[in-house]
Amino acid sequence: MVRRTRRATIYDVAEAAGVSKSLVSLVLRDSPHVSEARRTAVLEAIERLDYRPSQAAAALAGGSSRTVGVVIDDYTNLWFVELLRGLQDGLTSAGLRIAVSDRTLNSHIESDPLDGFLSTRVEALVLATEPTASMRIPPNMPVVVAGNRETEIPGADLAASDDRLGGRLATEHLIGLGHRHIAHVAGGGGASAQRLDGYLGAMRDAGLAPVVVTPSRATTEETGYAGTMTLLEAHPGTTAVFASNDSMAMGALAAARDRGLEVPADLSVIGYDASPLAATHLMQLTTIDSLNREIGAEVATALLSRLTEPGREPVATRLIPQLVERSTTAAPRRRL
Repeated sequence: MVRRTRRATIYDVAEAAGVSKSLVSLVLRDSPHVSEARRTAVLEAIERLDYRPSQAAAALAGGSSRTVGVVIDDYTNLWFVELLRGLQDGLTSAGLRIAVSDRTLNSHIESDPLDGFLSTRVEALVLATEPTASMRIPPNMPVVVAGNRETEIPGADLAASDDRLGGRLATEHLIGLGHRHIAHVAGGGGASAQRLDGYLGAMRDAGLAPVVVTPSRATTEETGYAGTMTLLEAHPGTTAVFASNDSMAMGALAAARDRGLEVPADLSVIGYDASPLAATHLMQLTTIDSLNREIGAEVATALLSRLTEPGREPVATRLIPQLVERSTTAAPRRRL
């Protein structure tokens, strides 16, 4: 009678090669994001164990469905569109796809916003939102934070734009046009805080008095509208508004309209993020391009590096934002 032995699994290969199950999955998919040394170790273990994988078993045993979970703030704020494009472009070569969850959609449910992703056994997580106390991230889960955040995730990589510099660029653009009464409509979160710092620094350096309105932590069109209406009521001499993002800038434009002001003749408005709406023929919003597509590509690079080298030190990457000048900013004219 011939004794039947247990068939080798992806776990056995990972243990024999001294690597993670995720890395074995990358080798099985012939990903270019694996060092030659680790690839050789995995292939030798596969041959030694006579491992014969199936695609389904490899993906499942690797702890995922070849998916990276992305948590965003709000589907109505389109800053993340280019981020997702850059992220997916960077992950395609590794056979990974993305799944997106809007944290605000289920905010009424008292549960960890990551539960859905973890139950589907994602490869890694991208947090394009402010981390919260309710988020329970498994210790060995690769995590990359997209954008500047108030809360640090220990061991997580970061890919973001230099929002402090961006806030300065926006303010200096308005100062360069001749504006002296420049207000900032701010929001909450790490990115907004850095943009505010940039505004305050530029105003201080120019010897100008800052005016800041923070209607709430939310960074929506509605809060931009409410904040600008409050601002123009309290400071009618304001000639320019720097909004914390493009959604809030849209609210500022609506507030200017309802106050009977022409943009940019009476009030210049500049946003932030270079969202798709900012470039439309209707909007033509001057904005700061935070290079979200490039950030997405950096997130993908960090994720693939983390999957192949789980123990490496976290890396923070910050890109240099750029001014995109359109039709909502101009030199001020004297009001009648």
